[in-house]
Order: sequence, then structure tokens, then C-alpha cells
Amino acid sequence: MATIEHCLYCFEALAAHLESRKPLTLPQIQKSWAEYANSIDAEADGEDPDSNKLAKSLPALRRLAASSSSGSSSSASSTTSLQPSSTPGSGADTPATSISSIAPPPPLITESPLFVTWNILSPRHGYTLRGCIGTFEAQELEEGLSSYALTSALHDTRFSPVSLRELPSLEVAVTLLTDFEDATGPMDWELGTHGLRISFHYHGRRYGATYLPDVAVEQGWTKEETLQSLMRKAGWMGRKDRWEEVELKVVRYQGKKESLEYAEYKRWREWLNREGK
Repeated sequence: MATIEHCLYCFEALAAHLESRKPLTLPQIQKSWAEYANSIDAEADGEDPDSNKLAKSLPALRRLAASSSSGSSSSASSTTSLQPSSTPGSGADTPATSISSIAPPPPLITESPLFVTWNILSPRHGYTLRGCIGTFEAQELEEGLSSYALTSALHDTRFSPVSLRELPSLEVAVTLLTDFEDATGPMDWELGTHGLRISFHYHGRRYGATYLPDVAVEQGWTKEETLQSLMRKAGWMGRKDRWEEVELKVVRYQGKKESLEYAEYKRWREWLNREGK
């Protein structure tokens, strides 16, 4: 699945490009994040209120803290505060669980089809889309994430390129795609579980488009509305009430997503600078 380190790496690639500096590599980020998370976790175990607050503000450690909070609603809400349409939750003041006490991490993924999504915070509308581009071809993650982090931020033709002044308002989401299957029909998929990749021919032209698994749920669409919107996205201009007359080929897939806000990338970066890393 996608990880916090993958999100940090995307921010690092974009920030370094905009600041005209050399970015850290993915292995460097993975190593430094583990050291950073352990340092914050150790300080929180020492019951330093400021350190405890910081630990709970970090995505990975926030989930650890939530798991130790005996099911309180405030802790539960903190585990979802990184979704694009939400704002960061404060969480309850409970000590963070020690990293060494949880189950071993899943096997390290080194390549995958992937999408990188940038959202930007608006005072009136919360997070809205700022760019999203990816590939269905498996990518070596260090090269693929860096490439698509820049492509989605700078070359999504629906938007102007992201500027340096926008960086503090951004959130990044990384989705690693898995479990590709041919659907038996247009409705053979589940809302909130599957992303869709459709293709079809209409009046001698071939059309195609995709939505990631979270899009339909975020928009509040039904399955039918999702398919109609996806056909429009592909460029189909037929009558909306006659969409079922078009023969669709539907591939469903799943996506393992993680997201991160700039403020959390900045905190990690400031720690690196203090530690001289």
C-alpha cells in the first residue's frame, strides 16, 4: 500500500523542483522518517505534552495513538483527518503507542501502477483538486513517484502549473493500484472499493477514462451517475439518458491510498534541518 514516505517523497520532489535544489532520494526519506517517527514516539512516551501533541499530529503516529485510545470517538475521528475533503482533527490527549508494539509492516512494494493527486486548500471549499495524473503501467516507485509528482503538479492540462507560493496550501495523495479485473458488466463493481477504467467506441471513435476508487464516494454519486460522468470525462457527448446503449468495456481495480498535508511535510523537513541530516 502507499505510505507516508511515498507522500513525503512526492512533496520533496515538487518542493526541490520549485526551489531549484536537489531532492532527497526515496531510501533517504524512508530512513529519516523511521528515525523521526521513533524520536517523536520516544518523546511522547516521556509524557512531554508538546511532544505528545506533535506525535498525534503526525499521520502514522496518529493512527498508532488512535489504536490505543479504547475506542473513543475523538481518537477515531483523528484517523481520518487526512482525507482530501476533511480538516485535521485534534484527537484526544492519549499517549502514543510505541512503534515496537505493533505488528510488523507488510512487505515493501518496489513497483506498482500509481497515481499522484494534488489538492489545494480553499478557505471556502476545503481541499479541491489541483492536479492528478498517473499510469496503469507498473513503475519502479522511486522514479515513478518523482516523475508523476511533477507531472501531475505541473502538466495537468486542466490547471495552470503549481507555483511555489501555493506549496503551503497543498495536500498530496498517492494511490498504488492493485487487483485489476475485467468486470462482467457496467455495474459489476462496488462503490468505495473499486476504481474504474472504461473504454468504448462511439460513431467510429474510441474513448476511454478512469476514476480512482475514492472519487465516486467523495462526489456522492450512484453507480449510474459515476458511469455517466466517466463517459463525459472520456469526451462522449451523447444523450445522458441513453448511456446504457453504449457498449462499455469496464476494468475494475483497487487502490491503496495515503495522503499528507504540507504542514506535516514541513515539520519533518524542519526536524531534518535541526538534526543536520
